[in-house]
Order: sequence, then C-alpha cells, then structure tokens
Amino acid sequence: MVSQDSSTKSNKSSFYTTDEEYGESELERALALKAKEHKAEEETNDKLSALAIFKYFYSTVLLTFCIAVVHASVITEQTVGVSDNNIPWVAALIFIWFLMVWLAVMEGGQGDLVGLQHIGKEQYAESHPYTLKNTQLAHEGDNMERFIVGRQFLTFLVIFLSNMMGSAVEGAEVFGLPETMNKIFLDNGLAMILFVVTVGQLTSQVNAAQCMLDFINNRFMLYAVSYPALAIEASGLLHTVYLVQVAFSKVTGTTIESKEPPRNKLQNFLFWGKVAFSTVILTLSFAVVLEALFSEKTAMWSGVPPYVSVIVFFLLMSFVGMMEGLQIAMFSVMRLPESKVAKHPLAKKNCELILSGENLEQLLIGRQIWCTVCMFVVARITSIQIDEEEENIFEVSASLQKFFDSGILGAIITTICASLAW
Repeated sequence: MVSQDSSTKSNKSSFYTTDEEYGESELERALALKAKEHKAEEETNDKLSALAIFKYFYSTVLLTFCIAVVHASVITEQTVGVSDNNIPWVAALIFIWFLMVWLAVMEGGQGDLVGLQHIGKEQYAESHPYTLKNTQLAHEGDNMERFIVGRQFLTFLVIFLSNMMGSAVEGAEVFGLPETMNKIFLDNGLAMILFVVTVGQLTSQVNAAQCMLDFINNRFMLYAVSYPALAIEASGLLHTVYLVQVAFSKVTGTTIESKEPPRNKLQNFLFWGKVAFSTVILTLSFAVVLEALFSEKTAMWSGVPPYVSVIVFFLLMSFVGMMEGLQIAMFSVMRLPESKVAKHPLAKKNCELILSGENLEQLLIGRQIWCTVCMFVVARITSIQIDEEEENIFEVSASLQKFFDSGILGAIITTICASLAW
C-alpha cells in the first residue's frame, strides 16, 4: 500500500470538504478520508462488543449453511443448470466457483482502479508490474468510464449466469429440511443470493480496499476483467447509455467532461452508429422479454399474473437504479465544500445521516445486498423458459431461442436501464 503522508489532517470535524480544503489536491483529500476511516476502524476494534461477536458468528454459520445448501442442490441435480440444461453437476459446480472468483475480481478491481487514479504510478511500477499495466490501461484518456460501462455488464451477466446455474427447480429439497426452509433457501433463492453477495462481492470489496496494489497485481485482472470490459464497451452494445448522458446534459445545461480531444468526423460517425446499434438491441431485448412475460414463458414464480410481473420488473429496475445513483452521489458530495451542500437541505440531511458514525459502511453493505437481491429477482423474471410443446418467442428458430434463453437479453436491459443510465 502507498503510505500516508504524515501531514494528513485526520482531526477535521466535518464529513464534508471545507472551503479551505477545496483547493487541496485529490490525493490529499483521499488520504485525509483514509485516515479518518482507519482511525474509526481502530476505535471500533478496541470496543468489539458481544453483539458484534454474535453477528460475526451467526453470519459465518449462515454463510456456511447457504454454501452447503447450494452445493447439495447442484450435486442432487435439483438446479436449473443441471436439471433443465443437462449440465453435469461437476461442471456446474466448477462453473459456479469460476463465476464467484471472476465476480470477486471485478468487484474489488474496479474500486482499486478508481482509488489509484491519483497515486503516482512510479511508486509501484517495479514492485507491482501487473497493477501498473491495469492502471495504465484504465487511466488512459476516458478509459476509466469505458471500463465501468463494460464491467457493469460483466457483473450483471455473472449474476444472471449464477442464477441460471444455482437456482433450484420447483419443489427442490436437501438435507431433509422442513418444507418452509426449503422454500426460503431454495425456492426463493436466498441461499444462492447470500452465497454470491458474501463470497463474490462484499468480501473482495473489503479486501481490495485494504490492499489495493496487491489485489489487481495479477494476469487474471488484466486478461479476464480489464481487457474484456473495454472490449464490451468498444463493441457498442451498451452505447445507449451515452445517448441518455447527452440528453441529460442538454436538459440540465451541464457539460460532459472528457480527458480526450473532441471526436473527428469519422469517430463521430462510428460513435453515433454504435448508439443506434445499441438502441436497436435494447429495443429488441425489451420486446423479447416483455413478450415472454405476457405469455408466461419466464422463470417467474407460478401464480403471479403477467401484468404484476411486468410492474415488479420495472419497479425493481428503478429501485436498483436509485441505489446505484445514491452511491455515486454520496462519494461526489463528500468532495464538495460544506457551504455548497448546505444550499440543498434534503441532501444535507441525507448526508448527515449516512456519514454519521459507521452508517456509510453499513449503507454500502446494505445497498450491495439489496442490489443483488433485486438483480436475482430480475434475473428470474427475465429468464425465458419454454416447454418443449410450446412455441418459441416470435416463432424464431431453435438456435435463436437458445440465445434468448441464455439470459443475455436480461443482462443488457438491466445494465443499461437499472444501472448505467442512472
């Protein structure tokens, strides 16, 4: 880790940047914030209560139980991936754990790339060569924004694939558990959700924040996350989000900041061509998913009317979008001088609540859990399932229907409409 400067001020009374501090460099402010967090963490560790120990204990037990339930359902061939798609249970387990490792590296890696933006690369060029390659790639021009766009799609894709591989079929039961527990942990997917949130997301985020240089100092981050994320963004698949960005800037009168020179005519043509391509793909994805919902050809729980499924689908995407925007807004507000925040009373009240004590850390953890829960429900709502005797969506060919069944269309919709557009 890059050592903190001894002159960092850690005794500031306000959570916001003061007017005097506003002129300091980004690095100084980042170090000051890190010092505050470190001091608060030390105080918390010194006062570890019996309640905290109990939380650690039951959380560990619950996670162990959920992992066991997921593995048992896969081994006994009671998951969608194994039962409905005829995937061998050994291959399914290997694939699930690969997805968890991939997701963990993506979740922790993004935070590290963002956090290292203002750290001099010469400080770790020799000691962490792959960290240097990752940061050089991500910090060039507007690549950080491009990386976030592509990585977000990969994250949602992993969640959709995890849902397909690990979600239990209807009526699944393991370990002779009572029917109620089977419904909670298997039918409703709680075991898989806690498995993904804890192993694939929160643990890696916490560890990556403590060892930023070491976490991304590997080939896997470079070749399985950084390059694929930038490649997905370059494909134009998600360029509709830039159309939303341009429209929002026009409405609000704000300027879109860029670290690159203005696009030339050819670049402009290619850019808007990708926007048009992405908009068509998004429209077709909505058409297929909505047709499947109204014709009751998805993995949505039986007995739920189609119109309710559609309403829940849009409500959950809006909820996830607001939570995604909340996190970004909070970190942005923390860099503003207090005098600017004071001009917006409701925003100030939210900041005072969230930035009080350990509330920020708890908010980030709770937000992550709720986002993942919503994404699993959305994945279930949008996962297309057609019986052999039923007609394909829009009477397409069997091979195209297999593509629809993969969950990619749902991942495209949620990436753009439930995340990046916000």
